[in-house]
Amino acid sequence: MQDDFGADLLTLVDDEGKEHEFEVLDVIDNEEGCFYALQPTYDDPQEKVEAEGTYYIFEAVEENGEQELAEVENDVLLDKLAKQFEARFEEFFGGDDEEEDENGGQDDDPS
Repeated sequence: MQDDFGADLLTLVDDEGKEHEFEVLDVIDNEEGCFYALQPTYDDPQEKVEAEGTYYIFEAVEENGEQELAEVENDVLLDKLAKQFEARFEEFFGGDDEEEDENGGQDDDPS
């Protein structure tokens, strides 16, 4: 069975010419620009476990008529974007926090 809804992947080339593959987690397009939250992909399952929750924020910029992704250099903007992305991740992926909140932090499981 083939998964037609696989991850969106991007390959970025660093300043030294080395390729890095990332999964696109989310995109925010607002008055400050277009920003991507990217998570590195790993061949080694142990590396993936160790990097759990690690992602990078890049800004789409136009250079020489082509769209490129660049690091966000403004720390205030980066912090603001991180909060926005993390709120959206929580909305998209949820978590066990809702169940804990509904139970007042108590586990009602009788076992």
